[in-house]
Amino acid sequence: MADHVSFIEQVNRFFEKAAALTDHDPSLLAQIKECNFVCRFSFPIERDSGEIEVIHAWRAEHSNHKLPTKGGIRFSPEVNEDEVCALASLMTHKCAIVNVPFGGAKGGVKIDRRQYSNRELERITRRLTFELYRKNFIGPGCDVPAPDFGTGAREMSWIADTYQSLNNGEVNALACVTGKPVELGGIRGRTEATGLGVFYGLREACAIAEDMKCLGMETGVEGKTIVIQGFGNVGFHAAKFFHEHGAKVVAIAEYDGTIVNPEGLDIEAVDAHRKETGSIQNCPGSQPLASSESALELECDILIPAALENVITKENASRIKAKIIGEAANGPTTAEADEILHKKGVLIVPDAYLNAGGVTVSYFEWLKDLSHVRFGRLEKRFEEFSYRRLLSAVEGATEKRFTEEMLKVLSKGAEEHDLVRSGLEETMATSYQEVRETMKLLDGKADLRTSAFVTSINKIALCYGDMGIFP
Repeated sequence: MADHVSFIEQVNRFFEKAAALTDHDPSLLAQIKECNFVCRFSFPIERDSGEIEVIHAWRAEHSNHKLPTKGGIRFSPEVNEDEVCALASLMTHKCAIVNVPFGGAKGGVKIDRRQYSNRELERITRRLTFELYRKNFIGPGCDVPAPDFGTGAREMSWIADTYQSLNNGEVNALACVTGKPVELGGIRGRTEATGLGVFYGLREACAIAEDMKCLGMETGVEGKTIVIQGFGNVGFHAAKFFHEHGAKVVAIAEYDGTIVNPEGLDIEAVDAHRKETGSIQNCPGSQPLASSESALELECDILIPAALENVITKENASRIKAKIIGEAANGPTTAEADEILHKKGVLIVPDAYLNAGGVTVSYFEWLKDLSHVRFGRLEKRFEEFSYRRLLSAVEGATEKRFTEEMLKVLSKGAEEHDLVRSGLEETMATSYQEVRETMKLLDGKADLRTSAFVTSINKIALCYGDMGIFP
């Protein structure tokens, strides 16, 4: 149950708490807080039956302190203007925290995609793209959408194709949207980016001995127990990477219930079972729990809410037993719940930082589309040749001899996928340390979430100062 406060109000509460710890001009803070542009669309589409239906959609550009603005488009029957503005605001701060040079944006179409055929979804997506184009709410230099809840690579390819048809001869047209299939200008590593970013971020948090000691935990992720709420793309990949690095995913919750195994679930087996049956329920090697909500209150080291917003509220916060909460979803914890958990000593790694892996790799895709060069294409063979020469020098100076198979492994040059993961890991590691350094400078006045917002506010304020808008 939510705390009866709108999503945008939740985000604004977090912002105001952080803003009070800065010394910026109140007028500047008011500008940073407000959503700059919101556009509401209503357009007709023809259903397969021949019936005409009016579709409602929104696009919000929260901040234009950097261009283009960036943010996903979701298909959901729950979408409304409040939600879109709140998510756009989070995107602004998310980009600033991880040093991605975008302003924040978000879009939503008010439909339940399960009620529409693929042909109907294509018509909706293409018409939405046309409406965005007419209002100058899409383009490589102004506003760049991406996938979100209910959308994926297929929808992004429809957007790119439609935009290209409206901009014949525009060489950078593919950079109008990210999250595309690799064959259509996408980038390798985008699919798992958000979930992998969640893993990198939590691994960085768990590596700090001082913080783990306060929680009564050892450093590292190996052996830690994980509960994941939401087994979509983000939840699956977060679970997968934790499992591969020795953590135990003891419970996974979905909308239709929860499965548990105190010894750890086999993530690939759960995913295969879901693909075969359409549900995680009754997966071999697991036991059921009554509801998805009950998973939030299980005993564990790390709880990862990876579904929708407002799942941890003042009603259930006191029953949360996790020592660390990693917010893989946008806005999973309400402001009231945040206060309760902070008093309990729970370390909350906030969404504005932790789920920034998707926008980080989207940034890499945008750069790739603008440069028209695949990552790794220029340097891969040169690196391999250089490594071969180095290994030959080692053989010449020692009695060591490498087999051809060993040489292939040791001299491998970086592929696009390797470079994307390296860039994501660097981004998540350095950004966490930057936020934690802000927290130390605030000397006990702020937790990680507030420190993340302070970090963001300071960077955005600097941009406005450079523009000469505010002194």
